Amino acid sequence: MLGKTPTFAANVWPERPACRLRLPGGGVLDTAARPLVMGILNVTPDSFSDGGRFLSPDAAVAHASTMCEQGADLLDVGGESTRPGSEPVPVEEELRRVVPVIRELAARTDVPISIDTQKAAVARAALDAGAAIINDVSALRSDPDVAAVAAERGAPVVLMHMQGTPKNMQTNPSYGDVVADVTEWLRQRIDYAVSRGVSQNELLVDPGFGFGKRLGHNLELLRRLPELHALGLPVLVGTSRKSMLGRILNAPEGERLHGTMATVACAVLCGCNMVRVHDVSPALQTVKVCEAIRRGMHYEDA
Repeated sequence: MLGKTPTFAANVWPERPACRLRLPGGGVLDTAARPLVMGILNVTPDSFSDGGRFLSPDAAVAHASTMCEQGADLLDVGGESTRPGSEPVPVEEELRRVVPVIRELAARTDVPISIDTQKAAVARAALDAGAAIINDVSALRSDPDVAAVAAERGAPVVLMHMQGTPKNMQTNPSYGDVVADVTEWLRQRIDYAVSRGVSQNELLVDPGFGFGKRLGHNLELLRRLPELHALGLPVLVGTSRKSMLGRILNAPEGERLHGTMATVACAVLCGCNMVRVHDVSPALQTVKVCEAIRRGMHYEDA
């Protein structure tokens, strides 16, 4: 004999926090319809997944153009690898890598550009060249003057959690409750950014998957992503091709696409606002389907 049909709450997914980020020059980033897809452009010789592939300006611009054609909502350009064990890059070298690429991309596309840097001089030059967002993996700890640049230019800032520095972050990461600890740490960095003149309305938070975290810490953060909404800010998730997936799948960087998309789906269903990925087209498809599931009959995104 069949049992009764189970009943479920009408809204089983957490709400996605509102996100309307004003950009320098008058543009707006809005996640009302769906989470946004940020395409990764590493202009480096040593990034963990694609180091060296887009080091030349021509290769970088060509790859970025492809990501734009695939539907990227933003491009995140970085000239310094922050893989575990990496060393800092001199300011002059980072500028040499990223500024020509950003300038060329800004002339070719209206897709907003983010500069992935920990240095105020690089952030300033990137904004001058056409970038609109600062993505700081140190959350303004490495160079506090990044906050002054953001406040002066009205540029949104991504504050990412990292225990330690890229060189030592994976030596022995430890937490009491990783979600509570990351949330409180980010709350303190938000307060710091606001104290330096950055508008709270122009901040995003990133829990920093793989930055000073063991596999168990990363999985716990994924399971409990909705708890980060307590910060009241848009949440960016970056898990693309990371070693946490390699540990689970026993697969090298180039064979982690499906694992990455599983984490993208998790992020969308948990109400996150933005995903940072190497593979834009699969991520955009994943985002759209998961958002349709979240919104059900009310889904209207074309």
